[in-house]
Amino acid sequence: GVHRLHHSTLGILHRLVHDRELQLYDGRRLLSHERYDRLQASQPDQNLNARGILRIHPGFRIIALAEPATSVGADGTGVPARSGPSGAWISAETLSLFLFHEVRGLSEREERHVLDTLYGPVSDTMEQILRVAHHLRTSSDPVQQTLAGNLSTRQLLRIARRLHQYGADRNAAELLHATFLSKFMPSLPRNVLDSAMRRYLPNYNGPSSEEEVSNSKNPITVEQTDETVRIGRTSVPRYRTEAISKIPDIVFYDVPQHLRLMERLLQDFLLGEHLLLVGNQGVGKNKIVDRLLQLMGRPREYIQLHRDTTVQSLTLQATVRDGRIEYEDSPLVKAVRYGHVLVVDEADKAPVHVTCILKTLVENGEMLLSDGRKICPPSTATNAKVADGFLPTHPDFRMIVLANRPGFPFLGNDFFAALGDLFACHAVDNPLPESELFLLQQYGPSVPVATIRRLVDAFAELRDMADAGTLHYPYSTREVVAIVRHLERFPSDALAEVIGNVLDYDRYAPETLDQVTAVLLRHGLPIGEYAEGCEAIAAMRRQRELQLTVRSHSGKDVAGPKHGKVDPNNEPHVGGNTWAGGTGGRDTAGLGGKGGPYRLDAGHKVHQLSDAEKDDIPEEVKQAAREMNRKAFEEKLREIQMSPYEHKVYEQYAEPVRRQVQQLRITLQALQARARERQWQRHRSAGELDDTKLVEGLTGERAIYKQRAEQDPEPGQPQEKPKRLKLVVDVSGSMYRFNGYDGRLDRELEATVMVMEAFDGFEGKIRYDIVGHSGEAVAVPFVNENNPPKDAKRRLETIKMMHAHSQFCWSGDHTLAATEQAVDELAKEDCDEAIVIVLSDANLARYGITPRKLNTALARQTPKVQAYVIFIGSLDDEAKVVAENMTAGKAFVCMDLDQLPQIMRQIFAASLLQ
Repeated sequence: GVHRLHHSTLGILHRLVHDRELQLYDGRRLLSHERYDRLQASQPDQNLNARGILRIHPGFRIIALAEPATSVGADGTGVPARSGPSGAWISAETLSLFLFHEVRGLSEREERHVLDTLYGPVSDTMEQILRVAHHLRTSSDPVQQTLAGNLSTRQLLRIARRLHQYGADRNAAELLHATFLSKFMPSLPRNVLDSAMRRYLPNYNGPSSEEEVSNSKNPITVEQTDETVRIGRTSVPRYRTEAISKIPDIVFYDVPQHLRLMERLLQDFLLGEHLLLVGNQGVGKNKIVDRLLQLMGRPREYIQLHRDTTVQSLTLQATVRDGRIEYEDSPLVKAVRYGHVLVVDEADKAPVHVTCILKTLVENGEMLLSDGRKICPPSTATNAKVADGFLPTHPDFRMIVLANRPGFPFLGNDFFAALGDLFACHAVDNPLPESELFLLQQYGPSVPVATIRRLVDAFAELRDMADAGTLHYPYSTREVVAIVRHLERFPSDALAEVIGNVLDYDRYAPETLDQVTAVLLRHGLPIGEYAEGCEAIAAMRRQRELQLTVRSHSGKDVAGPKHGKVDPNNEPHVGGNTWAGGTGGRDTAGLGGKGGPYRLDAGHKVHQLSDAEKDDIPEEVKQAAREMNRKAFEEKLREIQMSPYEHKVYEQYAEPVRRQVQQLRITLQALQARARERQWQRHRSAGELDDTKLVEGLTGERAIYKQRAEQDPEPGQPQEKPKRLKLVVDVSGSMYRFNGYDGRLDRELEATVMVMEAFDGFEGKIRYDIVGHSGEAVAVPFVNENNPPKDAKRRLETIKMMHAHSQFCWSGDHTLAATEQAVDELAKEDCDEAIVIVLSDANLARYGITPRKLNTALARQTPKVQAYVIFIGSLDDEAKVVAENMTAGKAFVCMDLDQLPQIMRQIFAASLLQ
């Protein structure tokens, strides 16, 4: 794991490697044996060890293991490479440390020989998987090379062992989808994987739904006795233990889908595997694992990780008793010692360098603890070693890790990418409709079945939208269970308000709320109040608040609309009719009041007047407020030199993509929020006690606390570089000519507006520019990366220039040259990641541009620059033919008005944001 070390940590080895000498943190010194022996010979009466000088054994050597220095995310797949932090860790400094040897992967012949020797003749299923694996490994496409990391030799051995023991259980397609956790892959690499599977798996027509798979199999049942338990066709003797209190005892309903997953978990458990369960929040990962351990009678140790988990806290727990430090074993160490099952929850929340210490424990049963003890495999442990601080790994020890899927909205680390091939991995999804219906009926036996059915169908559609990328948050079974349990407990409560408890957070994202409420209304759920801005529910809540707090009418009249005075201290003003930006007042611009000309938010808590009082305003005052409102709006437009007509024209292009803009901005905000996440600042004189400085505290040190704050860059750490996007738009004459045929130019202008609107405010993280290509120009500059349009006026000017160029340019096509120039220009820039998106109307054959030539142009600077093409127009099926003959995941066909922003958002999520 040398590739995961910070460069300053690795640099500590320089003196040891080159000079055979090292200064230890406690003041002692290590000396080479030659120098130590000379020093001892010159001073025979001196005890060098007592003076803190230690002899390095002449047989001492360092063997470092590391993975290749490839960049994470540069391939545009959204699946991080297994090399850890981005950037090359092999530098001029590290090159002088070691003699390097490359360990190549096994060839197909060698791998087949190993599998044949261990598990008998290779079956047809294993043969298909082998072909897919070596196709991905030998491909020159970086996307396929990254995917190949999930089919390592270790994974192939695991698959072969499962097939050997439970051969009739699953086919090649199921095993591959499970190995890649394709359910949670971004769409681009998933399409590439599907393309490879279509090529090497007979009769493969895309991933079958779990419902089709489950319906083709016999129902799963559970039978248990005092001696054994059987799940489906797999049985195991019940475990005998004295730690009965640690065996989970939960309420669990036998959902068929969950039982089928539990049988697969049991099979891998019996094969000696450690397990990894990945899924969205609220899909039942903990419940499934606890039920499995309950059936087997296995005691459980539990540990939940978080952002501040350290290596020490993962292995030891330090406490101070009577002025003495005592170390208690963590749940991990207890599980190792006593043979319990360690459940590691929220593994994606901890830093990768912390969870990576589990690697040797999972692989070899070894781990060095921070108090000097060492966990060792049971075969190497002796009584003497145990007494000397060696802890043998109990033969029954097993680890089950639970993690949320990587990426937005959970924003965890990609545990699967870092350590996934050490575990038998399983994707946990929400129950299928029939299974979910059965589950909800158990939680709400008194709730009408028709209501439950509508909830199941509506939330199933919401999850499909999340999978397709049109919704960010994947609503889980947990939310539906909460609704049904509430209705069971309080049947008189309005369904609209109960559902609103789940949706309230989305009120801060109106576009998302509109999508969700539209789906719920379509399924007959009574939430019309939410669809209309939640006014009815808000009124109910205001009424309850009024009943508790306010029962009187203010009785104060309005005089006339005005802006109001501006408070230089921006203090909150409640009521009155003097200050601009106040709340609950009269006449002035503000929020929650009455008679004011327009809304003005000063950032304070809003005090809302009742609707009845706000409506009790003379008509002449209302009219005056409307006139003042319009004048202020026109003045705002004049500030940006934009007429009302121009504003209306711009809205024609901005309104259709408003929802997609909001969704993309949410993703960008999450990226920015994570980058700015605060870290623990140590060595403070106040804050929370730092458990790593207990010794210093006992000796009188005062700076033994830690505080949360934004982390300053470490000395020598390079400043984070922005990501770069170049949008190459097609403004050729054919775009204008055939716009009336399929609306291609309108779609392109909307996509351009989406980029300009969504990326506004994120210049520190992402810089973009927009250039056009046509029959008379290779690169027409529309937006400069250093001066992107900041208001609607400039954005309208941009799309007007694009429209005018397409109308008046000469005929011809420079798609190929424009692509090559854009890719080459970004390759020269020093940026974190670079992506080029080319928009074209696929009018290529007329100018002799073949799919192969376009494919070569896109890949000319891979992996430094990731380039894609989106065909937004086509005569007949030319666009489809070109896309099918290009590298999978590099070309898209978009003939639907709503698809283009969605495709671009997928590209951003898969390439730009990982």
